[in-house]
Amino acid sequence: MDERTMPEGYMEDAQGRLVPLSRVDPIDRARDELVRELVERARATRESLRRTKAGMMGDIAAFVSLSAEEHGVRYGGQKGNVSLLSYDGRYKVVRSMADAITFDERIHAARELINECLRDWTEGSSENLRAVVDAAFDLDREGRMSAGRILGLRRIKVDDPRWRAAMEAISDSVQIVGNKPYVRVYERGEDGKFAAISMDMAAV
Repeated sequence: MDERTMPEGYMEDAQGRLVPLSRVDPIDRARDELVRELVERARATRESLRRTKAGMMGDIAAFVSLSAEEHGVRYGGQKGNVSLLSYDGRYKVVRSMADAITFDERIHAARELINECLRDWTEGSSENLRAVVDAAFDLDREGRMSAGRILGLRRIKVDDPRWRAAMEAISDSVQIVGNKPYVRVYERGEDGKFAAISMDMAAV
């Protein structure tokens, strides 16, 4: 039920039933209020990050254009990747464009070839490989395969023509459907190495 149409004096439970407030334990009401407050704060943070990213991307693009016009300097390389350093070399901002990858129907042929290999090989080490393969072909919450995990299978060297054929099928099935921009900010530490300034809540 939409919270905007919730009858006064009631709360909706997990089964969609309306429960009078008088029958809801105070601790349950307090928990509900806390969760909703935290969710709103998370949504506000997400929106702030979206605006920050959009602003940073726009500022970088504007600077690249300005530099090209005024100084004849060309930043970046393929796919619009750009690396900008502060004058003292302490800070670095990187804009990268990562390909958005999907797979066509040939990925199913690759999976069947891999399964044939796993069925025919002896048990033992192949069981570990099966776990790697199964994880690679798992679907995420949106029903998509992990391009990184599947393409990572090509790094596994197996002397079996069916495996090699499967790896070729994986390569042939790759479809580039666009690219996704990223902005990463780095600070140089006392050891001279750059470390990312994380904008991920889980990492701070």
